Amino acid sequence: MKIAITYKDGQVFQHFGHTEQFKIYNLENGEIVSSKVISTQGSGHSALAGMLAILKVEALICGGIGGGARDALDKAGIRIYGGVKGDADAAALSLAKGELLFDPDAKCDHHDHEHTCGEHTCGEHTCH
Repeated sequence: MKIAITYKDGQVFQHFGHTEQFKIYNLENGEIVSSKVISTQGSGHSALAGMLAILKVEALICGGIGGGARDALDKAGIRIYGGVKGDADAAALSLAKGELLFDPDAKCDHHDHEHTCGEHTCGEHTCH
């Protein structure tokens, strides 16, 4: 299974649409067999979903994620494991073993009020 994790400094980054990196993992038989960090090159929400689809990613582990990004990932056939915090490698290994704790309804709460992305900084809202 090929998965992606929103990534920053070894941790699961908490806002899908603002992630600057993904860590891509190949998982087999409950183990991580390979991983690499890739840059998103400043791509936005829907472009990130397209990038993951091109990479043939089957699942995404992230913190918070908005509705538009969820829709784009669903259309690409990518499963979402949201609401995850902490060490990215530990999260990947937990998924490989079928033990990942996640929130199927995780979202970014800043998407509940009107604005367009880019009108705030990540410190002005919380993602969960």
